[in-house]
Amino acid sequence: MANPNKVKGTAWESAIRDYLNAFLGLVDAHGKFFDPMSGANVRRAAQEGARDVGDIHCAPFVLEAKNTKSPAVPTWLRQAEVEARHAGFPFGVAVRKVRGSAVPMGRVHVSVRTWTRIRLALGMSAAEFAALYGWSVSLRGLDTSRWYLTTTLRDFAHLVGDYRRNVPVAGVTRAVR
Repeated sequence: MANPNKVKGTAWESAIRDYLNAFLGLVDAHGKFFDPMSGANVRRAAQEGARDVGDIHCAPFVLEAKNTKSPAVPTWLRQAEVEARHAGFPFGVAVRKVRGSAVPMGRVHVSVRTWTRIRLALGMSAAEFAALYGWSVSLRGLDTSRWYLTTTLRDFAHLVGDYRRNVPVAGVTRAVR
């Protein structure tokens, strides 16, 4: 019998992947890729052991999917950023399932540093970026390494689409952006 927590985690990863592929227009109505070889496709990554490369690759992002009762966001973000470096992607984010809610309501968390790098790549002011993608701030004491920003998976999907249309992404051709 499979580990029930592993089964829940795998189901959440697959739900995120499927939602993003559909939102970004990369699959048909049956979930089949229009171009199976495209670097734009959102994919679950193979387990890599000690040099883990994250759960989901959504160029230019590595997503660390979490389906847990108790959040540990700063720890998840450190993990996601390390795994993004291992995978050769510039941004690592954590995506937490919200119990009892649909997939688009999942919470996407980013560190302040990652948020700033994405915002600057898009050429937006902090106020414009926060308003456009619905970011909220979590400040945990005076230790800035524990500060992060959060949005929904739906707003993050809009961000991915906008980023791909406006910033050159390695492996993602302009035609599919």
